[in-house]
Amino acid sequence: MGVAVLYSGGKDSNYALYWALRRGFKVRYLVSMVSESDESYMYHVPNIHLTELQAKAVGIPLVKGFTSGEREKEVEDMKAVLEGLKIEGVVAGALASEYQKKRVEGVAKELGIESFAPAWHRNPVDYMREIIDIFDVVVVGTAAYGLDERWLGRRIDEKALEGLVKLHEKYRIHVAGEGGEFETFVRDAPFFRARVIFDEVEKRWDECSYSGVLEVKGAHLEWKD
Repeated sequence: MGVAVLYSGGKDSNYALYWALRRGFKVRYLVSMVSESDESYMYHVPNIHLTELQAKAVGIPLVKGFTSGEREKEVEDMKAVLEGLKIEGVVAGALASEYQKKRVEGVAKELGIESFAPAWHRNPVDYMREIIDIFDVVVVGTAAYGLDERWLGRRIDEKALEGLVKLHEKYRIHVAGEGGEFETFVRDAPFFRARVIFDEVEKRWDECSYSGVLEVKGAHLEWKD
């Protein structure tokens, strides 16, 4: 089956890609939706420009779509991109957001293609342990109490997972960040032919909203032997 993977560069979209490749799907395209709004209901925003490097590392064509981020219209913007592709299915990294999953499924139904969400309703702790085993992934955005400035740029490993579990117990954040509590970026994966290396980063932290972003201003690929 020829599919497109909705691709933001974070852990969930990379897991969706990992799942599709292991299932034997022909991943014809990575689709990145670039939103003008930081408050997008559908799409990951931090460092979306780096999906170009990741696509080169994977060796799969990247298709970019652009949207103002207006609620519901951004779904139509995604549909406009997908309907121009020769695919039989679309794969998304939805974990627990009914809003996102239903809208991707709705677009797929309208286009006459299948929709897949391999991480849907996974146990968050088990899911994050698998993410840690597969990827080199770092936090690039935070928007939840307890996730302070020190989390920006932090690699998600077992110690970080322990911290997320404690924050879940104390503040009820989602351990896997569903709902925008934190955003991630994958620097390396088994299917990457090159690692993404950050050359220049800047932490932007807003104490008033208790949120922040790790903005990657420069990066390059380091090809594997």
